Amino acid sequence: MTLDIALVLAIALGAVVLFATEKLRMDAVALLVLGSLALLGLVSTNEAVSGFSSHATITVAAMFVLAAGLQNSGALAGIGWLFSRVKSPTLFLLTLFGVLAVVAPFVNNTAVVAVFLPIVMTATAANGMAPSKALIPLSYVSQMAGVCTLVGTSTNLLVNSIARDLGHPGFGLFEFTSLGVICFAAGSLYLLTVGRWLLPEIRSEGLVEDYQLGKYITELRVMSESSLIGTSVGESKLGEKFGVFVLELLRGEQKVWSPRAQVLQEGDVLLARGDWSRLDELRKKAGLEIDPEFKLKARQFREVDQVLTEVMVAPASRVVGSTLATLDRRWHHDATVLAIHRRGQILREKIKDVSLDVGDILLMLTPEREMPALRADPNLIVLTEREAERPRGWRAPFALATMVVVITVAALGWAPIVITSLMGALAMVLAGCLDADEAYESVDWRIIILLAALMPLGIAMTGTGAAAFLVDNTLGLVAGFGPWVVLAVLYLLALLLTEFMSNAAAAVLLTPLGMSTATMLGVDATPFLIAVTFAASTSFTTPVGYQTNTMVYSAGGYRFMDFVKVGLPLNLIFWVLGVLLIPRFWPF
Repeated sequence: MTLDIALVLAIALGAVVLFATEKLRMDAVALLVLGSLALLGLVSTNEAVSGFSSHATITVAAMFVLAAGLQNSGALAGIGWLFSRVKSPTLFLLTLFGVLAVVAPFVNNTAVVAVFLPIVMTATAANGMAPSKALIPLSYVSQMAGVCTLVGTSTNLLVNSIARDLGHPGFGLFEFTSLGVICFAAGSLYLLTVGRWLLPEIRSEGLVEDYQLGKYITELRVMSESSLIGTSVGESKLGEKFGVFVLELLRGEQKVWSPRAQVLQEGDVLLARGDWSRLDELRKKAGLEIDPEFKLKARQFREVDQVLTEVMVAPASRVVGSTLATLDRRWHHDATVLAIHRRGQILREKIKDVSLDVGDILLMLTPEREMPALRADPNLIVLTEREAERPRGWRAPFALATMVVVITVAALGWAPIVITSLMGALAMVLAGCLDADEAYESVDWRIIILLAALMPLGIAMTGTGAAAFLVDNTLGLVAGFGPWVVLAVLYLLALLLTEFMSNAAAAVLLTPLGMSTATMLGVDATPFLIAVTFAASTSFTTPVGYQTNTMVYSAGGYRFMDFVKVGLPLNLIFWVLGVLLIPRFWPF
């Protein structure tokens, strides 16, 4: 092992640990990797910044804009109407899968789920189906459909770009379609039969009408007329009477020790957790008030035109990492945040001091006139019931036609996808499907930085011999059993890595290994690259393995083990199909 190999492997290992532990943002980790490689001389300056001019990076950015144009123009509004007409749960799932099969191969998975999530929740409320029976399938099927084309996921484009840099001819737009369709059909059949039986049925009373998303944390201030004054939290038995649990007692700016034993005083603030209907019942009966100190640009707490609504913090949202206390400077909506829900955690900070994360659900009071702007905000996903937005005249069919032209021209080989997607994005802006500011806001810049900054790691792993070293000491141990067994092990390794770290990071680490494995065995690299692509683009076993899983994890009220029970068999189905069929379609 040379010093360069040791340094590259140390950087790669450090990146894996940071991605898995989430101690730093993923884009920050990627930039650390890039800087370390450049400063240590493991890549040249041109190689270090080559990812920012990569076809994959530019195409992904353009596809974000195209997806936003489709959404903003109202081109997908008819889907809500279609779902509302389907009353049978089985037929609803079939319809959902069919629509996703058409949309998801050409639109980023995260954008697809962001658009479909409130539509699906509304539709399930109307047909009597538990949302938990549809939301995990929504995430999984969007991933299964996305892997059918080169542009379906950013991971596909990333593997293609790195492979080209390493000397592989690359893949066509529909290179993955044959295997992708078979896997999609098998996965859909599983979700409609065994998977549907494994999915939990989670029903609860609604905040607006028919559903509620979980237990909220809010702050209740003890008013002068409160019946709780002079009694302790323990004596008032709030848990038994209202199902409300006091987590902390705040007196001034201090948390009071042993809150259950403290005698309550006027002005005390209870940090309480429970269903919103019960919290509101306690507020009315005990003379409490929602503590209004975390208003966001709300001029009055009570207004006749205000609507109670739930919004989820979206992936790539600008509010991630912000607290409600600091958010006011970047908040563009007239709204009051009443409570917050975070799946799997009990928050013990004051509401205004909670750092927001992807999947957090905010219960807000907002004027009805503000709802259109709230629904259009890419940083948030409105989860409450709503009517499908009507298409804005000619722009809806124009947006659809633009996407069709972008894909068709690239598929026919008349122009590269990077050029057609850029021209399509420009056409969306010029046509008014979205304005220039919205175009910039629609791009998930963290993903762009992640893709661009990690590409030099693939170059360094190949250039220094680190990839070959890893292959010799891992996959090389099973090389004697033939390329089929090596392919199975590589696919399984990619599956495991993808469940606990960024899909892009797993792809960057494993694409050079796939190339080196082919060199070691003296066979074509294409089957190994296909295995990496499919494994890194389909993550079903954990709610943190893919952004769409995280989104439905919060909205559906799932437990971590729900993903393991439903997703692990699906991952194994994909693994078996991949190992059996990849060499058939792409011989060694």
